[in-house]
Amino acid sequence: MEQERIIEKLKEIGFETVAPLDVNTLEALQEVRDMCAVNTCGMYEKRWSCPPGCGTIEECAARMKKYSNGLILQTVGDIEDSFDFEGIMEVSKLHGDRFLNVMGEVKNWLSDYMILGAGACRKCKECTYPDAPCRFPEEAMSSMEANGLFVSDVCRKNNVAYNYGEGKMCYTGCLLFND
Repeated sequence: MEQERIIEKLKEIGFETVAPLDVNTLEALQEVRDMCAVNTCGMYEKRWSCPPGCGTIEECAARMKKYSNGLILQTVGDIEDSFDFEGIMEVSKLHGDRFLNVMGEVKNWLSDYMILGAGACRKCKECTYPDAPCRFPEEAMSSMEANGLFVSDVCRKNNVAYNYGEGKMCYTGCLLFND
């Protein structure tokens, strides 16, 4: 499927922003991975999609380098203010739900792809990490950060807004693929 049709499909799913991503701007940084190790989200060492389960920074970089095309996908929602935790979580859930929808559809559009979302994989309620292999490796989704990507830099290098101003919350992910 050609890129324009994929963009149309992603907009139908509901993403407010679907923009071309120059895969040459993707740089896996150890500093970003080190931020994961601080474990602010509570998922470090808890899921196959998160560090260290998703592989070394070098392995993540090598996986991303396999792809020649990319799209940045964003969900932008309204929040009352920066302390509106409920509103922030609502936008996060919407973004995650959209990515689950993409996971279900993308195999109909592409044969060689990688999806990087925001936050930990939500496929399973309980991850098997580290006791057993991932139950759904073809459907598991890692985050941009877990792969060492500094999201705001990826957006800046691709002329995509990262901050939509006061009263807005934005979550960003990407779809990498080969023709």
